[in-house]
Amino acid sequence: MTARPIAVVGASAAGLAAAEALRRFGWRGPLTLIGDEPHLPYDRPPLSKQLLHGAWEPEKLLLRTADQLAPLDLDLRLGTRATGLDVATRTLTLDGGVGVPRREQGREEETLGCAGVIIATGVAARSLPVAEGIAGVHTLRTLDDALTLRGLLANGGAPGSGGVAAGGGGRRVVIVGNGVLGCEAAAVARELGHEVTLVGIAETPMAEAVGAEVGALLAEEHRARGVQLRTGEVDGFETAPADPAGTGRGQVTAVRLASRGTPASERIASGGLPGSEGVAAGGGEEGGTLLPADLVLLAIGSRPAVEWLADPALDTSDGLRCDAYCAAAPGIYAAGDVARWDHPQHGRPLRFEHRMNATEQGMAAARNLLAELAAEAPAAADGDATPAQERRPFAPVPYFWSDQYDLKIQAYGLTAGADRVEATVLDRAQRRAVALYGRDGSAVGVLAVGLPPRLLRALRAVVATPLAWDEARERVRAALASGQDTP
Repeated sequence: MTARPIAVVGASAAGLAAAEALRRFGWRGPLTLIGDEPHLPYDRPPLSKQLLHGAWEPEKLLLRTADQLAPLDLDLRLGTRATGLDVATRTLTLDGGVGVPRREQGREEETLGCAGVIIATGVAARSLPVAEGIAGVHTLRTLDDALTLRGLLANGGAPGSGGVAAGGGGRRVVIVGNGVLGCEAAAVARELGHEVTLVGIAETPMAEAVGAEVGALLAEEHRARGVQLRTGEVDGFETAPADPAGTGRGQVTAVRLASRGTPASERIASGGLPGSEGVAAGGGEEGGTLLPADLVLLAIGSRPAVEWLADPALDTSDGLRCDAYCAAAPGIYAAGDVARWDHPQHGRPLRFEHRMNATEQGMAAARNLLAELAAEAPAAADGDATPAQERRPFAPVPYFWSDQYDLKIQAYGLTAGADRVEATVLDRAQRRAVALYGRDGSAVGVLAVGLPPRLLRALRAVVATPLAWDEARERVRAALASGQDTP
């Protein structure tokens, strides 16, 4: 009997880490890596930074070349979308017709029975219903998204423009959503010479992720660089014919902000859920403020890519619900942005959309899946023996970073959802700061702006294990004093 494969759904950083870990931990059976994009696995953080700016070419984002993937002996299915999973039989339904006309896609469907499945499908960019069909309104999640935006920013943001590179001057760029992605894109667009307006429901950029005081410091830097910051909710878009004949899609000319508040039930970004960036659509029957725009980026957060998981055995509320071992069901594991798992130290389910977590969780899911398969081996009919592994809870210290202009923002632990924040601005002119984040009397996160690596390591140690708030605060102060004493 032919051995059933382990399938990794998602040719992402998490998916690649899982595939490599499966081989490293000794899986000798068939291994299938499935990705709905046509590209080899690539790194996403540079999409809104170096790639968008034009400093890097797409090849530099590849996590592995085809030659580097060859030793894994993968059944690599790029341009293939998973459309269903039967949990009881561990059977995937696949559509290899991504990019094929709909009428032909039925011929591409197949099923794949698996020994185990690791789901690493990540998240998808949120959009606004009122933006559908409007030229010049974009989202940023994939390599193709970033390349399209880069081309528009490089040529001035409008078809036929002489553009920045040709000396044609910058264009009017409106970025809807003032979370991490929106702030990074605003920094890039401003550095490229465009007129940039950054819009968010929250008055302070990145407030949900970093708190009000650190967010205010970042707002100062954006204003100093010439970014216009606006608070409001998107009510719609103004458009003009995209060509003189008035045919085809309308081209965006302005973003319309609601003249009064939008009911919470209508908001796209909401309630502190992971992935929300703070922008709503709808509301305001009377026209509100118009922000002229040649190019609009919707950076309003993301939604976990779980719509294809309809089996009632799975909980897909805010991602794929997993236990502390990253298991969503027997033989079914998840990793990366899509996974919401029980963090052993924090005592509640968490979901992180951060690059380092993707790699670490991919490896953890692979190890724990192999441990489960090894326990099943005596009753299994498949021929390839599964190497023994120790099943371990996944308990990382979360880490994220953001680059904006010359600023490096880095954080360990949990910064969102804190009920207590103590921020210290060390140098306002240089935008250097540190902040401690607490929840239920314990320190759970720490953030630094513009601090050296040695000091960052000391700050990480403060939140690596739970500490009482007062003790953690004293350790942060000691670390800062030590860092200031060092030449």
